[in-house]
Amino acid sequence: MKPVDKTENSIRALIIAEQANPEWTSVPLEGWSHWQALNSITFAHLVTQIRNEGALLRENVSRSEFTAVDSERVAKVIWRLTQLFRGGIGRGWTTVMALSTISYQYFERLVWLQFRERLLRREFDLVHRITPLSPTMPSTLARRCAGIGVPFLMGPLNGGLPWPRGFDSVRRQEGEWLSYFRGAYKLAPGYTATRKYASAIIAGSQATLLQIPEKYRDKCVYIPENGIDPKRFSRQSEKPQIPPLRVAFVGRLVPYKGADILLEAAAPLVRQGCVIVELIGDGPQMPALTALVARENIANGVKVRGSLPHTELQNWLGTVHVLGFPSIREFGGAVVLESMALGVIPVVIDYGGPGELITSSTGFKLPLGSRQELIESYRNILTNLLQEPSKLTVMSQNARERVFRHFTWDAKARQVHEVYLWVLGRRAEKPEFGMPIGQ
Repeated sequence: MKPVDKTENSIRALIIAEQANPEWTSVPLEGWSHWQALNSITFAHLVTQIRNEGALLRENVSRSEFTAVDSERVAKVIWRLTQLFRGGIGRGWTTVMALSTISYQYFERLVWLQFRERLLRREFDLVHRITPLSPTMPSTLARRCAGIGVPFLMGPLNGGLPWPRGFDSVRRQEGEWLSYFRGAYKLAPGYTATRKYASAIIAGSQATLLQIPEKYRDKCVYIPENGIDPKRFSRQSEKPQIPPLRVAFVGRLVPYKGADILLEAAAPLVRQGCVIVELIGDGPQMPALTALVARENIANGVKVRGSLPHTELQNWLGTVHVLGFPSIREFGGAVVLESMALGVIPVVIDYGGPGELITSSTGFKLPLGSRQELIESYRNILTNLLQEPSKLTVMSQNARERVFRHFTWDAKARQVHEVYLWVLGRRAEKPEFGMPIGQ
């Protein structure tokens, strides 16, 4: 698709991204990146929560380009409740999302009060909710926009991946007690109305797409959730000679991410001096992982980097050969794309988002099995790569080409713009983008 020139005839989009922050990671960084890319090709006014205002101003975003909504009166109370009920730092994310519904509904109410008259005056052609990403989060704006004839879009929605069988102990370690009743969100007020009144729904994963009731599928467009910023992930450093094979884990150190699976799989190869593992991240599982390293006698071949600023990640990630990312329940997998952009080959579990991002020519997808089966599968892949390191050269180039063709934020903005054209009747056919999945 050709770039879109911003003219007086450009689409005027009101972008709702309660979380949008260039200085943070995960969803806030995604909200920021998605809006920034859209704003480069059309008129996109950002509406976000006031906690992001300072970061946007430090990024030299003009106040005319965004509105910061102060919902702290409710948001602070809900935040305190989440800390009380989630069961510890980094745990109980289903509980967090359930409670956050209250503060988000208040945020949307304030947005409506502030923008209703401007929407009635047709200052905006459409409203697009980017964050929150969770499909469990209803939107009162969908019905309200439909009532005044302004199209409402939401997405990329991503989440709701069922916990895999055989990992209930991990589920409990994560404090995910409420997840046993997660399907109840479909009975919550606003769930049906949100999907009924939305003009288009962008599904960020195939799993989420399949959760959407079939009668609403005709308004759904599949665009994978995550993207990369080439300015942050463009370095293609010369990889060191093999052996040793350098493998990195990047992410929060929590049970479902599977850093312990990677360490146990690599342990015999680390002891032989054939593999070096780098752990980039931090979290509550750090003490257990440190004990595992000592127990397996692999301290000489495991480097613990801790958390790194996102802007510096490529300096470390770009020097390894393989990303070991055995997360058993991953919705998106931004780090998979980031590694591919650097020519680092991902090895992931084929369950959820990561398996949709890579193909057989750009990485390795391991079938979901028991914990021991995953350990053996990872060990086999690492052993095979040590025996045939030449595979990495071709796959590295294929990975970079795939990412820069389909998964930059600019590419996603152009895809979303096509959805805008379709919703506004300026394009006859619903857009399909032909991204190869799992091939």
